[in-house]
Amino acid sequence: MKILIVESPGKVKKIQGFLGSEFKVLASVGHVRDLPQGEIGVDPPKFEPKYVPTDRGKEVLGKLAATVKNASTVYLATDPDREGEAIAWHLKDALRIKEALRVTYTEITEKAVKSAVAAPRQINMALVAAQETRRILDRLVGYMVSPALADRLGRPKLSAGRVQSPAVRLVVDREREIRAFKVVAHYGVEMVFDSMDNITDGWKAIWQPKDGWLSDGQEYILDRTMAEQVAALRTLKVLDCQESGSKSSPPPPFITSTLQQAASAALKINPKTTMSLAQKLYEEGHITYMRTDSPNLSEEAIAEIRSWAAQHDYPLPPSPRTWKSKDGAQEAHEAIRPTHIEVEVAGETEDQQSLYKLIRLRAIASQLEDALFAIRLITLEGDVSGKAARFEAKGRTLIRPGWKALMSSDQTEEDENEPDNNVPKQQPGQTATARESKVVDKKTKPPSRYTEASLIRELEKQGIGRPSTYAAILDNITSRGYLRLEKRFMVPEVLGEQVIDALSGRFGFLDYDYTRMIEEDLDKIAEGKGKQTYLAVVSTVHTQLTRDLEGFGGLGHPCPDCGKPLRHRVKDGKAGYDFWGCSGYPDCNVSFEDDGGKPGAKREKKEQQTSEFRCPKCQRPLIRRTGTGKNGKPYDLFGCSGFPKKCKESFNAKEGKPDFKESN
Repeated sequence: MKILIVESPGKVKKIQGFLGSEFKVLASVGHVRDLPQGEIGVDPPKFEPKYVPTDRGKEVLGKLAATVKNASTVYLATDPDREGEAIAWHLKDALRIKEALRVTYTEITEKAVKSAVAAPRQINMALVAAQETRRILDRLVGYMVSPALADRLGRPKLSAGRVQSPAVRLVVDREREIRAFKVVAHYGVEMVFDSMDNITDGWKAIWQPKDGWLSDGQEYILDRTMAEQVAALRTLKVLDCQESGSKSSPPPPFITSTLQQAASAALKINPKTTMSLAQKLYEEGHITYMRTDSPNLSEEAIAEIRSWAAQHDYPLPPSPRTWKSKDGAQEAHEAIRPTHIEVEVAGETEDQQSLYKLIRLRAIASQLEDALFAIRLITLEGDVSGKAARFEAKGRTLIRPGWKALMSSDQTEEDENEPDNNVPKQQPGQTATARESKVVDKKTKPPSRYTEASLIRELEKQGIGRPSTYAAILDNITSRGYLRLEKRFMVPEVLGEQVIDALSGRFGFLDYDYTRMIEEDLDKIAEGKGKQTYLAVVSTVHTQLTRDLEGFGGLGHPCPDCGKPLRHRVKDGKAGYDFWGCSGYPDCNVSFEDDGGKPGAKREKKEQQTSEFRCPKCQRPLIRRTGTGKNGKPYDLFGCSGFPKKCKESFNAKEGKPDFKESN
């Protein structure tokens, strides 16, 4: 029997139906091996990774081994990306398969799967090496830097990440730009004219205060009186009326990053959920593989889209559209598209259907004609006490919708709509009389906070991470409490700012250029080009981290009594607390109030009055303790004064006395 192993159990039934009884289709359920937990798992100078089965992988490998043993041929059909290539290699290695055949397809259709099985290849070890390098680099940063960071900030379980930390830095830097921004109040003038030439709405002209109105270096009108003088105008002379045109080309089909951006902006679905929905659509055979950097479609897909568009009277350009992939695009397969363009609705849930519709319309629109606009720009002028006040009125009219007949905008932007301004044709020398002229109060605006969509766009622009990792990055930095979502905007938490302040200027991986260059090294490894190898890249990063850690040395907040690190102890809720305590507890039990994320005043120990009762085990005096436990329930008990090092006996209080019959 032939065995074909895929990643997701959700694909098994569909692919089994394509291949029939000659094959048995099984699932690895993702990764079956990884680096060990609790230790770094890779040591210099050779940096050979120590792989162990994951908790789930132990069971999966056991079941697969029993089946693979009797197979005539084993096909590894894990996902068509670096991660999938690595999973295929781990399966081959862990199951000790001598001749494993690698097959890949970017859509789960009968034709695609059968074609892939008919043309297998060997595992691409360059792709495996690139994935392994990324995994080891992430492990080195996490395991080497995180403990030092926790010591410095006095907070346990803090983490630094090769990609997550630069992502947090982007949000922190933007927030600080916003805080430092100085708002400038300034003034403009807007005139509204009556409709003309059967244009239903009025049209507007905006004052352009340039020559004679602004001093050297001045950007805005700061004097309201000056603006009011200009607003007193009603009649302007037309100086010029220019007619021109513009066109808007359709956006390319979705790649991973633009799909996440569009789903966030148009559907208000976060990146993690978007990828989960797309995974289901892919597994059900509705769309092509959703992790891709390529914006181009296959020739077959383009032919199908153009045929469908022609049948439904959508305008097509003379030749198919293609796009240039961005530098560093790492996947060879095509953009995200429907597997059957004629299917208008697909997906089991409303969210899946909405995402499918987004993907389908984008793929069709990508092959349609440009949208054409007529542009009219009128320049007008009036006299204010001998000074020329110049106004402009610009209007844009859609004269041929092209791709906009199918969708109104790119969808990856939060707000792309331009206000309409129905400017009529005018002749130079004419006069135009406004029905309304008013001063417009304006304020300069700080840069906007990142949304999930715009942060993904910035990560892609900076070359931080890869599209397939963006959803995990955003989920990681919010779940760890470094950032929070506030009305769809990314806002840094105090802890996030503290982490960035501690790392900035001390670790190279926090620099955007450094992160981008590492990604380029990974691409070279994947391509099998140049001198970049796993060992060279990992050794270089390890050396720099070691050097950076030496400069990072010293504790952030040492205990004044014993010199060990102070830890920031925080817990929310009714039984919560927020203080700094010595990591040497219970040998050293000094503690301090929290003062803005730093140790403050020393906490004075409450004198505990011993009672007349003695511990039946060690004869030390008992101390009565009352309060609220971690479960939120009140307690009243007598505990041994030798707690916690000498004796841990305690007894419930009953009528003001220890109940020796009922110990805790």
